[in-house]
Parts: sequence; structure tokens; C-alpha cells
Amino acid sequence: MAKNKNEIRILITGGGTGGHVSPALATVQEIKTLTGSADWQPVFRYIGSKTGVEKRLAEEAGLDFVGVETGKLRRASSLRGLFTWANFKDAFRVPVGIFQSLWQVARFRPDVIFSTGGFVCVPPVVAGWTLRVPVLTHEQTATVGLANKIASRFARRVALSFEGSIPALPKGVRKRAFVTGNPVRPLIFRGDRTRALTRFGFNSLERDLPTLYVTGGAQGARVINQAVEAALPELLQVCRIIHQCGQQPAGQPQDFDTLTAAAEKLPAELRERYFLTRFVGEEIGDIFALADLVLSRAGAGTITELCALGKPAIFVPLVPTGGDEQTRNARRVEEAGGATIIKQGEITGPRLLEEVKKLLADRAKLAEMGRNTLSLARPNAAHDLAEAVINLGRGKNG
Repeated sequence: MAKNKNEIRILITGGGTGGHVSPALATVQEIKTLTGSADWQPVFRYIGSKTGVEKRLAEEAGLDFVGVETGKLRRASSLRGLFTWANFKDAFRVPVGIFQSLWQVARFRPDVIFSTGGFVCVPPVVAGWTLRVPVLTHEQTATVGLANKIASRFARRVALSFEGSIPALPKGVRKRAFVTGNPVRPLIFRGDRTRALTRFGFNSLERDLPTLYVTGGAQGARVINQAVEAALPELLQVCRIIHQCGQQPAGQPQDFDTLTAAAEKLPAELRERYFLTRFVGEEIGDIFALADLVLSRAGAGTITELCALGKPAIFVPLVPTGGDEQTRNARRVEEAGGATIIKQGEITGPRLLEEVKKLLADRAKLAEMGRNTLSLARPNAAHDLAEAVINLGRGKNG
């Protein structure tokens, strides 16, 4: 593919979860903003898994997407644990993905590769390093994932969300690390509380009723969904609820159906206070504008967005995740006074109801929690990361 001298070509990679993709897309948007008045223009291409969430999200953002083979990198507590059928299959997928990525990188001829982690990033990063394309990799969580530990060895620069993550990097990589924070989607700031009341069908006569937003990601969080279902009538006595319950894997019972059935049994005045959906898209800004309290998992993307908006939260960290990263994410906000944690094995309807009622009953405390959460925000994360990508692609800081 012939290059125009007025272009900077940026190859994006990373995925597996929305938490890896959202920072990439936020940075892409900021790069477009920064280069809007320049005499050169960015050209983007996204490499990811053929079936991953990154394909849909990148294409929705208008980016050219190419899918390659990827294999998940799994930790094991024993030698026997390494020799599983899944690892055996993926041992072949990774080198295939690297060869495919070599072809795609050679065709696109990027000036820089920007990686946001997840196992899908390893083949393109290795391919880029092989072809001497500078790589910048970004870690969203307080810990450093296995994929990013590998990718960082091939990267010219390593961006982190937290200062405390530097010791988790391989020793030879630490001198190339710098802290930017974790970029967030601009649309989360574009919400309108009045519009949200109408959009979600809430009774305008109850404008002062607090709102609880419940989310568990694209697949939902069954333990959270079940706790909400168990306490639904009592919760709706004290708040309205916007509930993003996710879609469970094919062949499994769907929480949307169970929760819909539970809502249909409610008295009409309580049923009007409950909005249930499988997924959330561009309406997320309105949801956050209306939400007084958030109940969620503690992924890096969720944490970053809540901090950027100053939203108090109840976290139910997913366990186990790599290095128990969600618990570490949640504790950071809890220690700042912005959240409370309910362990995954301890969340029940009664426990959830107790925590929600206690927090919503003290509006001054809730406001203080919001301010504490906001104190952790890094509002310039997207700008700093976009600037670093541009500089590396134009031969600076390289």
C-alpha cells in the first residue's frame, strides 16, 4: 500500500474485552482531534481477533479492521496445567497469527503500532518489532497482564495507568515506562439527566428519586443479577434501577428472561421504576448523568469511567482474574473513600439491599464518595497517550 508523505499510519491492536478496546478508540478519537489542523493526517487500521468484541467495536467506530488468528495465553500453577487441549491448540494459533500479522504490517506499512493489551495484541506486536516498527503498548489495570508483559519486551515505550504498576514490569522494560492514566470514551460526558428520565420511561413526578445503575459487562454478572432479582421489590422502594444484565453464552439460561419475569410480578408503580436491557450503547452518557450510585464489577474500564465522572460505587470484583486485578482495582477506589466492596461469594439480595439503602439514605456521604472517586481521575489520559503515539510515529521519543 503506497504511502502519502502527508500521512501518519497508525496500526491499532488489542482486545478480548471492551476494557482493552475502549481506551484504544478513545485515543484514536483524540489523535483525530490533535491532528485536525495539521498539514498531515492519521490513517488507522485495527488488527484483532476475527471473532472478538474488538471487530464490532472497531468497525462501529469507522476503522478499517483486519482479523488474524490468536491464541489465549494461560497461566498455570503447575507443569501439568500447561499441557491442556486449549493450550495445545493455541500453541499453533499464535505462530499462525504472527505470520498473518507480518503480512498485514508489511502491507499497511505503519509508522507506529499502538497496543492496548489482551492476548490478541501479541502477534501484531511481535510482527511490528520484527519489521522494525516502533510499538507503544498501554496497560489499563493496576496489575500488568501476561500479554502486556510479553508485548512490553517488544515495545519502544510502555504507557501505564498507575504509577504503582512500574515494578510489575520486567526489569529491562521499566526505564521505557511512563504514566498516562486510562483514556475514557468522550460520550460518557455527553449525558443529560432530564433527557434520561424521558428516555428510560421514568415518572417525571419522581424526579428526586435516586437512581441505581447496575452493570456486569457484555455477558452480565450472574451473581449481581441474581442478587438484584432477590431484592428487586425492596430496592425499588428506595430507588429506580437501570439494569444492564448482559447476554449469557448460548445454551445457558438468560438472566434477561428471568429478570423480565420478576419485573412483571411487581406492582405497576414499582415496575415503572425498573428499566432492564441486555446491552448499553451510546445511551451510556445519559445513564451516568442520571445515576446516583453504580453497582458493578471492577474492570479497569469501568473504574476509570466512574473516576472520571465522580460516581460512587458498590463493586463486586470478579474472582479469579489474572492476579486478582479487579479486587486491586476496587480497593484503590475504596481506600480513597469512593466505593464499597462486596466480595463475590458474599453478595446476596439482603446484603445488597442493606448496602444500597445505607448509601442512598445519606446524600451527603454519597456526594463525598463522588468527590473522592473524582480525585483519582486523570482527565488528560487520552491527550497524553495520543500525543505519545503521534510523537513515536513521527520519530520523536523513539
